[in-house]
Amino acid sequence: MSTKDYVEKDYYKVLGVPKDATTAEIKKTYRKLAREFHPDANKGDAKAEDRFKDISEAYDVLSDDKRRKEYDEARSLFGAGGMRGGGGTNGAGYNFDFGDLFNGAPAGGNGSGGIGDVFGGLFNRGGRQPQPRRGADVETEVTLSFEEAVDGATVPLRMTSQAACRTCAGTGAKAGTTPRVCPTCVGAGTVSRGQGAFALSDPCRDCKGRGMIVDDPCTDCHGSGRATSARTMQVRIPAGVQDAQRIRLKAKGAQGERGGQPGDLYVTVHVDTHPVFGRKGDNLTVTVPVSFPEAALGGTIEVPTLNGPAVKLRLPAGSANGLTLRARGKGATRKDGTRGDLLVTVEVTVPQETSGEALTALEQYREATASQDPRADLFRAAEGA
Repeated sequence: MSTKDYVEKDYYKVLGVPKDATTAEIKKTYRKLAREFHPDANKGDAKAEDRFKDISEAYDVLSDDKRRKEYDEARSLFGAGGMRGGGGTNGAGYNFDFGDLFNGAPAGGNGSGGIGDVFGGLFNRGGRQPQPRRGADVETEVTLSFEEAVDGATVPLRMTSQAACRTCAGTGAKAGTTPRVCPTCVGAGTVSRGQGAFALSDPCRDCKGRGMIVDDPCTDCHGSGRATSARTMQVRIPAGVQDAQRIRLKAKGAQGERGGQPGDLYVTVHVDTHPVFGRKGDNLTVTVPVSFPEAALGGTIEVPTLNGPAVKLRLPAGSANGLTLRARGKGATRKDGTRGDLLVTVEVTVPQETSGEALTALEQYREATASQDPRADLFRAAEGA
């Protein structure tokens, strides 16, 4: 927005708060108004959209203590809302031109001084200071055993990322030289372009967003101020992680520049298979073979668990092949610390060879059940179809 708009707009009135309102009161009022006039809640309502922009603009200034102080001082100096475009008269009867006032040249035309110099910091906040830059996000992968994925594990990760060049300490300049402030963005690293009532910032093309120009670059980083750095760090992988899951570790990525925050680390987890156990969500699975007499007559069977003693489960008489039993609390660890279940699938086994008393007993069993045809229902269904 223009300097004139910045001083003339009454942001306190826009938010409907008194000039002595606390930061908490301003924030509370802003949230209430933002919900009421948000474009998503007022689709197609141009007035609500404009109101939302005004509210956001006012909050952007009043929520920042430094900007609020500068805004209050400027309005106090010029008389809140008392400035007029094209010229005006102050309380003492002197005429001044608004445009000349902020262009830095007084009406007399000597080409120096001007109130624009006095309030340069107000309308070009931080423009001459290189801005902090957030570090880049880093991607890596790790392979866990089945047990580590279920219970969680702390693993070492070898990461390669960009960090400040050790030779030039991140300046990008050759030893004995220093970079100079970029004349295009005046060290900000960004340039502004007008967009209606707002100003949009883009990275400066000349300095590539660094805010500094290097005339004699470092031989190691070639002026970028960054170099490839390898480090090993211990990372905690939470319990219950799934295969191919992507985990975000905040501020564990590449280091920032000029005091900027580090980037994030994204870890893609691969989980090895287990020779006995499988997994379905928070539940573990296992297939347990049982003999025909156990399935027919029922009984108690012993089932292994992943990290603990075996459990005993009751097998009902007449259990069919594929029946699933459940051992509660013997599965994978959930986010809240509880555990899923162990799902036990019954697999009725048939002996490959039978002889002696077992063979005789089976022959007798076949004769005793000869009248029971297990395929009778199948044929009846086929005939009725």
